[in-house]
Amino acid sequence: MTITYEVLPNEKMEECRDLCNELMIFQKSKAHFKPELFDSMNFDTRMVPSMKSAIYNQIVVAKDDGKIIAYAYSNISPKEAYSNDFATFFDQSSVSKKNVGCLSQFFIKEGYRKIGIGSILFELSMKWLHPFDDVEDYFIFVSNGNDDALEFYKRKGFIVSHNILDGFITVLRNK
Repeated sequence: MTITYEVLPNEKMEECRDLCNELMIFQKSKAHFKPELFDSMNFDTRMVPSMKSAIYNQIVVAKDDGKIIAYAYSNISPKEAYSNDFATFFDQSSVSKKNVGCLSQFFIKEGYRKIGIGSILFELSMKWLHPFDDVEDYFIFVSNGNDDALEFYKRKGFIVSHNILDGFITVLRNK
C-alpha cells in the first residue's frame, strides 16, 4: 500500500463522483433517524451545488496506487449559503464575519480507515481553510449515527454546537 495525497483542481471534481455517492450510502447505513432523507442525496445534489455556491473550494484526495480511496471536500462560502430550503445550519448572528469555512464532505473507503489517512486529510483541509482573512468560524456537519466521525472531529478540537433537523445532523464548530 502506497498512499499519496493531492489536491484536485475544481474541474476534476468528477473524479470524486463514485466516492461521494458511496458516502451517501454509508451515511444512510449509519443513520438511525430519517435515513430516507439520503435517498435523494448524491454527487449531483450535494457536491455539485455546494461547489457552485462556494467562493473557494478544495478537494484533497488520497490515492493507493493511483486510485482514489478517500477525499475531503472543503469550502469557503457566504454564511447565507447555509440557510436554504433544506435547513438553517447555524444562527447567522453567531458568525462574526461574512464567510464561513466548512469541511463539507469527508470519506474513506472501507479497508483504509483507522490507519492515519483521515488525520492527514483533516490536517490538509484545515491548513487550507485557516489562512482566509474573512473567515473565523469553521463548521463540520455530521449525519446522525456516524459516531466514529463525530468522535474523530471532537478529538481534532471541534465542539458540538447543536443539532438540526430534529437530530438528523450534528453541527460542530471550532469554538
